[in-house]
Amino acid sequence: MSGFENYSRQALQIEHEIETKGVILGIDWTDAVQVRELARQALDCRLEKNNREPEDQLDRARIELFGLAQLMLTIMKESANDDMHTHGGVAWKAFAHALWAEHDSRQGLS
Repeated sequence: MSGFENYSRQALQIEHEIETKGVILGIDWTDAVQVRELARQALDCRLEKNNREPEDQLDRARIELFGLAQLMLTIMKESANDDMHTHGGVAWKAFAHALWAEHDSRQGLS
């Protein structure tokens, strides 16, 4: 147990960045269809080591958003390992729900 991590603060900061990327991308986190499409893009995204940072602002925001999702999952996992339950906000919950739904559909679970 680290004892020094402030998981709630980290989750709030990540949530803020997710919301910011959502504004750039024009995401309405209450639009399940739009968020599910974003989840599809996230699961289909493959970056190679030698890829350059995208020049297009929307592509860059999208890739950064996908990285933030991975970071949020890491924070939640670490907090769970320290017997703490960390929550994200509305944007994270919508995106996480869509990611799980898309994952499950690809596994034939839905």
